[in-house]
Amino acid sequence: MRVLGIETSCDETGVAIYDGERGLLAHALYSQVELHGRYGGVVPELASRDHVRKLLPLTRQVLTEARLVESDIDGVAYTAGPGLVGALLVGAGFGRGLAWAWGVPAVGVHHMEGHLLAPMLEDPAPEFPFVALLVSGGHTQLVEVTGVGAYQLLGESLDDAAGEAFDKTAKILGLPYPGGPALAKLAERGDPARYRFPRPMTDRPGLDFSFSGLKTFAMNALRDELAARDDAEQVRADIARAFEEAVVDTLLIKCRRAVRQVGVGTLVLAGGVSANQRLRVRMDEMMQAVCGRAFYPRPVLCTDNGAMIAFAGHQRLAAGQSEPLAFSAQPRWPMESLPALGS
Repeated sequence: MRVLGIETSCDETGVAIYDGERGLLAHALYSQVELHGRYGGVVPELASRDHVRKLLPLTRQVLTEARLVESDIDGVAYTAGPGLVGALLVGAGFGRGLAWAWGVPAVGVHHMEGHLLAPMLEDPAPEFPFVALLVSGGHTQLVEVTGVGAYQLLGESLDDAAGEAFDKTAKILGLPYPGGPALAKLAERGDPARYRFPRPMTDRPGLDFSFSGLKTFAMNALRDELAARDDAEQVRADIARAFEEAVVDTLLIKCRRAVRQVGVGTLVLAGGVSANQRLRVRMDEMMQAVCGRAFYPRPVLCTDNGAMIAFAGHQRLAAGQSEPLAFSAQPRWPMESLPALGS
């Protein structure tokens, strides 16, 4: 089965084709970073309009790259939520329209399930069961995974997601949008011994997160240190390093607790923040210490992309799931509500 996947949940337009026998055949991604950069964040209406402009050219591109024609596609998968409702409706309408025109089934995919399953596109791929850390601009969740659709939420952020905290702290430090990668780059020049930020909610039991206080801590540190020191650029780098170390340590501590609690030796990291190199190195070290292994998607598949939607959609379409002509977008959609395959 060959599935065309469409991702339009926020500010990236992704289209891909996945073949159940040959794997990922082609994928294309258009980022709206330049469009939204002048505003310092995503403007929903502009995002929706740009998805309208890019979806058809990207679909033609992946068909050409895969050396396929429309009649070679056996199903269409599109992101149905969570995300920006206008952006979701653009992708859902386009995907459902293509499926109707081509006479093939369509399925709406949960955006975070796409991220969670993205490491399955790599070789070797993780095997069930495992613990997944979904860490992005909108979500920070620990999930016990026993199969496709069989998810139990173990913990989540009670306020800002990790990626959101990265972006907000980057803005405080005067860095351009998107802030997460810019902060990580600045942190490379920081002195790890200069500051130590708190590791929130690690001094109590449980697997929930809280990152909003770190943003405030960074803002206060910047204000105080700029008044006391005359090397402003190094101050910013040192604060960026301290912030990044605090987030990574917090995620590490919670992941260690989760794999011990569930009793598995496999940890999956997915979502935009999972591309952070310091996080990957530390997670690899932690899992090796407990005789386990961490799995990640390649960096280009950490951000929102069509490949993860095509793969997740393939799993559900191959199991016989599909959507009627009436489609919907769900800006809020608990992943635990998804049906498990085979249930």
